[in-house]
Amino acid sequence: MRIVVTGAGGLLGKKIVKVFSNYEVIGVYYSSKPETPNFLQLNLSDLKEIKKIGDLSPDVIIHAAALTDVDKCEKQPELARLLNVEVTKEIAKLSKETDSFLVYVSTDYVFDGEKGNYREDDKPNPINVYGRTKLEGEEMVKKYADKYLIVRTSTPYGSNPASGKDNFALWLLKKLKNREEIGVVTDQITSPTLNTNFALMLRESVERKLEGILHLTDASQISRFEFAITLAKVFGLSESLIKPVTSDLMRWLAKRPKNSSLNVSMASAILSQKPMTVEKALKLLKEEVESGG
Repeated sequence: MRIVVTGAGGLLGKKIVKVFSNYEVIGVYYSSKPETPNFLQLNLSDLKEIKKIGDLSPDVIIHAAALTDVDKCEKQPELARLLNVEVTKEIAKLSKETDSFLVYVSTDYVFDGEKGNYREDDKPNPINVYGRTKLEGEEMVKKYADKYLIVRTSTPYGSNPASGKDNFALWLLKKLKNREEIGVVTDQITSPTLNTNFALMLRESVERKLEGILHLTDASQISRFEFAITLAKVFGLSESLIKPVTSDLMRWLAKRPKNSSLNVSMASAILSQKPMTVEKALKLLKEEVESGG
């Protein structure tokens, strides 16, 4: 099975290519080089370049590349639309032309956050440009791809920086190890997801050719503040450095959903690789950080 992964140098992409290493994997990237022997550097924003993915004759395309900076999407909606909608449209059309199975990585931000614990069949209602463009990407997949799986995830984190940036967990660790006080919001609830477990759940989903929409997050639905406190406990760092704040004090350009947590009962029921509790996931993160993996 030949698998092409876009965004292969990113937070999720790096783990995806790693867990699929027993297959023929080709990592597509723009600036952050993937950790795979076979790779292809492409500027996906040049839509004509996308046809080069088809030249690879993929059996599976995992489309993980996106503009995920929520505030940058708000500031540059045309760029967000190009990268999250138009690129996805071309990849979806390409998957049909090459008779390949398409996996599209989407987000909890397709929901408005008014109720949380969203199921796969709940009606999306995004409240920012990022969420709207990712939802439009989902619609492109449904319209143009023949065989597809849309996977939604939430607040991914891991032991690897991506594109030179720390994810939320690594940012917390750096601050706490330097004994710096940090303010973390108490009123934004998500389903934080360790990229390793996401990738393992994704591998099983691809191997079984599951189709439709599937929420692939870890099992805990908690605030960023609760996540930070749990991380401090697992790593043996000072919880007193973590100060509760509310989101109205944050200088965010884009609105954030208050509770975009995802229900993972379907994944828990059908997958052998189960969603993890936040405690279990953070213990695995600790092992990875300490082993350099």
